[in-house]
Amino acid sequence: MTDPHHAAERTLARCLEHLLGEEEGAAPLETDALGEWLAARGLVRVPVADPGSFSMAGSFLARFEHGWAVLFGIPPGPLFDPAGAAAGGAALEAAVIAPLELRAPAPLEAEGATGSVEAIAIAPEARSPMRALEQARAIAGAGLEGDRYAAGAGTFSERGGSGRDITLVDGAALDALRGEGVVLGPIESRRNLVVRGIDLDALIGRRFRVGAVECRGARRCEPCAHLERLTRPGVLRGLVHRGGLRADVLSDGVISVGDEVVALG
Repeated sequence: MTDPHHAAERTLARCLEHLLGEEEGAAPLETDALGEWLAARGLVRVPVADPGSFSMAGSFLARFEHGWAVLFGIPPGPLFDPAGAAAGGAALEAAVIAPLELRAPAPLEAEGATGSVEAIAIAPEARSPMRALEQARAIAGAGLEGDRYAAGAGTFSERGGSGRDITLVDGAALDALRGEGVVLGPIESRRNLVVRGIDLDALIGRRFRVGAVECRGARRCEPCAHLERLTRPGVLRGLVHRGGLRADVLSDGVISVGDEVVALG
């Protein structure tokens, strides 16, 4: 008979191998040896205080009754679940994998980069279908006129903070998702703007212009379990780190399909 404790250790090792891109069997099962294995890679496993309600805009480990899984997003969904453990209720433990020494990332070069708008979409209410537009009016400090986030009625509007005015996604990311067997139409991505030809990650923390409208990139628009529930299986896993950009709108104006997207620095 399989030892449940040993089985849980094995799922933890598999989850760490997945996160680090290691082959199966690379990570040891014993707790002390596993800590040394992570430290040799400049990493450490950090437990979180409230595993049952924890979430983050990235990957983290969670232990359920039948083993460990890798969860991702806000709200979180299973990204890698070797034992199907995530279906077993609330997490009993959770942890993030962090670097032993923090270093500032190298600055991204963005000034002068250009792209274009391929599609525009809004939804009047949370969870309602997106509607394609040829142009939309942007309102500084709010978003696109007629969209649920401009009206403060989005699923996550109550959380407040920056980066909730407008969302963008790279059409190339949707193409790549389709190539992996998950078909997600431009407006199904539930992003306001589908753009092409510009690195959205390079706009984080920078001003950029869409047509005549000035914006500032806030952070990645990572996928989550909510997006997958509204679309189809595979969307969360397929859009990890390529789900787009959240941005603030700094000036009023009209955005049209075909408008240029220009990084301002």
